Amino acid sequence: MKLYGGLLSPFVRKVAVVLGEKGVDYTPARGGPGSTDAEFLSVSPFAKIPAINDDGFTLADSSAIVHYIEAKYPEPALIPAEAQARGQAIWFDEFGDTIFAASGLKILFNRVVGPRLLGKPGDEALALEGEAELPGIMAYLESVTPADGWLVGDAFSVADITVASMLCTLRYVGYGPNAAAYPKMAAWHARVTARPSWQAVAERETALMRKILPDLAAA
Repeated sequence: MKLYGGLLSPFVRKVAVVLGEKGVDYTPARGGPGSTDAEFLSVSPFAKIPAINDDGFTLADSSAIVHYIEAKYPEPALIPAEAQARGQAIWFDEFGDTIFAASGLKILFNRVVGPRLLGKPGDEALALEGEAELPGIMAYLESVTPADGWLVGDAFSVADITVASMLCTLRYVGYGPNAAAYPKMAAWHARVTARPSWQAVAERETALMRKILPDLAAA
């Protein structure tokens, strides 16, 4: 399987960790907004990342890819079968990809991705807007994070992966886990990122960051 997109993206990281949990190997491939690469655009016509090519089957959008992977490789399950648990897991996945990402990526894109990777000026007003939105989001997460275990029931799931991935991306702009302000969330995030699947992705991500943004690689 080819996985298109850089691990700086919370959406690409999400899929990479899911593949790691399933024990599925993948080959990283370049792609992203603004790309003119014909191979990438044949897989992702709207230049969305992540995208995959799995022996000729192509798909773009992280949640669609996760559902595909879950159906093809059902063990270990990352989307709960029980109705309420499944609803909660899908909610956290949606929350992480939309509400959380909408605010956090205003900061990342306008201070890092646009000016430093795409050669486009950032909009500082939008970055400040994202900063103003984050405290309410963080407070919500602290209120729903359990003292032990995972976000949904007793099992690690896509809920944990999606939300933790956005937190990891926010480290690059100074808004990662804050144990003083949000102790439960920080402890949960440490549990997530200690998993072998996450550690393997983090190693690849650090190597990538050392090449493209070396000053942020240790974030």
